[in-house]
Amino acid sequence: MQLDYSSWATQRLLDVAAKLPPEELTRDFQTSDKCVLDTLVHIYAADRIWLSRVLAEPRATFVDPEDRDLTLLQTEWPALHQRWKLWMRDFSDADVAEKISFEDMRGNPYTKPVWQIVLHVVNHGTHHRGQVSGFLRAMGHTPPPLDLMEYYMTL
Repeated sequence: MQLDYSSWATQRLLDVAAKLPPEELTRDFQTSDKCVLDTLVHIYAADRIWLSRVLAEPRATFVDPEDRDLTLLQTEWPALHQRWKLWMRDFSDADVAEKISFEDMRGNPYTKPVWQIVLHVVNHGTHHRGQVSGFLRAMGHTPPPLDLMEYYMTL
């Protein structure tokens, strides 16, 4: 359900971002990821790198140059969310406690249970979607409601 929430909230922001003119999509807010587009790219890349880790399919890069394209995000991100859901579809309560070993981008090894990884992915996305919402407000736009309870109300 948490992954479904993350997918729902992400899609809502992508829909708003698609309506922004290029100068607003790339307006520099002097944050670590700078703008709406780059912050969305950061979330997407993190969702992708974590899936590659749990699937034991390491990636050499975090963000690829072609990722900085809203059209790519609109098509590839929903597919990525589907891959997460497919990976977890048959998990039992015991399965989410299983540990997964992976390496970060610097090659440092870690082992964490599935539930912590999934919760991290969702929480990370929530944090950065909040930043994008702030960027939208700063530009005079009303961001869509992204609260978890708002999602629950749609069920």
